[in-house]
Amino acid sequence: MTLRARLALGLAIIAVVLLVPLLVVRERLGRLHTQVIELRDREFKASLALGKLRDALGDVAGRETALGIVKNDTVHRQLLEAIRTAQGHAATLTSASQDSAARTLVTKLEAMPELAVREYEAIKAGADPDSVSAAIMGPAMAEVERAIRPIESSILNATSTRVEQAESALDEAEKLSAAALIVALALATVIAIWLTRSISGPVQALERGMRAVAEGELEPPLDLSSQRADEFGRLAVSFRTMSRQLAELDKLKAEFVSVASHELKTPINVILGYLQLMQDGMFGPLSAKQTEVLTTIESQGKTLARLAAHLLDVTRFEAGGGRIDPRPLRLAALFEELERAFHVLAVQRGVEFRVTMADGVPNEVRWDEDRINEVMGNLLANAFKFTGAGGHVELSAAPSDRSVRIEVRDSGAGIPPEQLPHIFQKFYQADNQGAASARGSGLGLAIAKEIVEAHHGTIRCESTVGEGTTFTLLLPDEVDARRRTDQHRTPELEAVS
Repeated sequence: MTLRARLALGLAIIAVVLLVPLLVVRERLGRLHTQVIELRDREFKASLALGKLRDALGDVAGRETALGIVKNDTVHRQLLEAIRTAQGHAATLTSASQDSAARTLVTKLEAMPELAVREYEAIKAGADPDSVSAAIMGPAMAEVERAIRPIESSILNATSTRVEQAESALDEAEKLSAAALIVALALATVIAIWLTRSISGPVQALERGMRAVAEGELEPPLDLSSQRADEFGRLAVSFRTMSRQLAELDKLKAEFVSVASHELKTPINVILGYLQLMQDGMFGPLSAKQTEVLTTIESQGKTLARLAAHLLDVTRFEAGGGRIDPRPLRLAALFEELERAFHVLAVQRGVEFRVTMADGVPNEVRWDEDRINEVMGNLLANAFKFTGAGGHVELSAAPSDRSVRIEVRDSGAGIPPEQLPHIFQKFYQADNQGAASARGSGLGLAIAKEIVEAHHGTIRCESTVGEGTTFTLLLPDEVDARRRTDQHRTPELEAVS
């Protein structure tokens, strides 16, 4: 399944899962709506009709009392009209409640107009109104009241039952919707996690592979199958093809530089050899001008030989062939040797040279002495090269969490801040070359960086123009004889930068 199809499917499932609680709530609210409608059309309507019926019966009783007092046709007609109104409310009550008691009530009310006529005739004949009412209308009104009571009780019970049913339906809807929402969210979370993992896993694998390529491992193991049927499978194929081609190109470059550098050494050595013979007079005496020219040629030849050697060295490290040979090394002896080697240069240039070792520095470390000596010599040579008379150069060592921090500090010309990120690149030379006593090849710092990282260490540079430069190395006490890996970084030195 392609990534696009997987995303579409996942989003569709999430949408459906989240829609289910809405449908459940809608169905439960539909039931609740039905309960409310039935409550309105039956119980509420019946209660309203019952109230109006009681009002109408009160009006009937009032009209009957007035008839016994006034004894005229107008009041009699009003009594009959009140009875008809009560009959209408009773009919509404019957349609709303559908109860046998309501039908009995209607029957009782249907007999009341005839009784009202009889009562009016008896009153007009001179009978006592109270006696006539007690004999005719009184019993009928009592029967109507008795018929109303069970109806009223039935309506009250039905209303209570309906309200309880509505409350139960509402409570059930709340619980069911909450449960459905929880289940939906759980399913949506599971699907989201599945989508995230199915995407983030391959992305992280590709990121690790690209980071490894950026750090110099051109054919890293990629934890991503190229047999996948989605876009990540095609990316895995493209990545492996790219890394293989990069590795082949890097190998060709390294081989070319190595061969070129190696092949240059032979003719350069031949040239230097013949120059030495000529200077020794093997081919006849030399004039002063010829001696000067030969000296210049020899200087340039040695510079070319040194450049070829440096180029071969840095290429070997980049190609993974620059191995180191760590052995036990007395750090104090190394610093004493460096102090002796550069003391003469310090005196010649009028530069103060200090070598210090802080308390706690290990007596013995396990480094490649020749390589570290090369690094320190390179850094010190640069420091003296850019420091004028009256300045100072300092070499110091201090302990740092199973590592040794070495600093080479000078008060020379300094390096512009925008050029600091590039000083460890091959052939790069900062704009401060005018302050140097001799121009370099631009490979010394690149080689130093390779050697330090081959020791699983780090090297950083801080500099201020006109004030000086400080190179800081952080090297583990003990190093295995392994090829350089850019994976190793010492956290403490990160704080230096």
